[in-house]
Amino acid sequence: MSLQEWFVSSLTPPRFIGSANYSKILFGDPRFREAVARTVYFTVLAVAAETILGLAMALLFNREFWGRGVLRTLAILPMVATPTAIGLVFVMMYHPTLGVANYLLSVVGLSPFRWTYSSQTALYALALVDVWQWTPLIMLIALAGLASLPREPYEAAHIDGASTLAAFWHITLPLLRPALVVAVLFRAIDALKTFDIIFIMTQGGPANSSETVNILLFNQAFSYFNLGYASSMAVALFAVVLGASLILIKVRRTASW
Repeated sequence: MSLQEWFVSSLTPPRFIGSANYSKILFGDPRFREAVARTVYFTVLAVAAETILGLAMALLFNREFWGRGVLRTLAILPMVATPTAIGLVFVMMYHPTLGVANYLLSVVGLSPFRWTYSSQTALYALALVDVWQWTPLIMLIALAGLASLPREPYEAAHIDGASTLAAFWHITLPLLRPALVVAVLFRAIDALKTFDIIFIMTQGGPANSSETVNILLFNQAFSYFNLGYASSMAVALFAVVLGASLILIKVRRTASW
């Protein structure tokens, strides 16, 4: 289909045009290039925040304290919620005048934000939703990695007088790196394909500021009925996801050495 010129709204049958669609998305469509850059930026922003917060939560829940089981259960609840429902809830929360988000900001003395209603903040507001939902996944994988770490290096470091921070930096982090890379790999693949919360909350707006590749190809296919061109975008997105996956797999193999 990506090698055809095919408008399903027209009575004209599909016409073979070879690689013309790919030439267009690479050289003749700045909107697609901007969508790719926006998709990669959203992925890096969300996954980086999720990795840092997930590791911090894993280190917290790896300790023994009263109520740990209840708090850990509450922490993973966002991950099991339906993305469409989450998107609808955050639409109400982000409302500039009626939403609870700006009310909470006013309580702590901060100025209100426009969240998804401004082209400057829409992508960051969407990344915040993704971080809220998927940080528990990083936490669970990191917790599993922490549970499997040997105790001997920590005992040796304690005898040598190493501080807690030094033990974390020189023992915990290197030993946990393979598990963290796996978590980042899963989340990066998923974040590159994020569609539901963006479509529900902004549909790529305002002014295309949150239009990722998934939203753009959806519009090309089901709003403009240009299935051939949308198919070439889908193949290009697959290439981006595959490239990112291969890079992270290589990083994981290097980390495991």
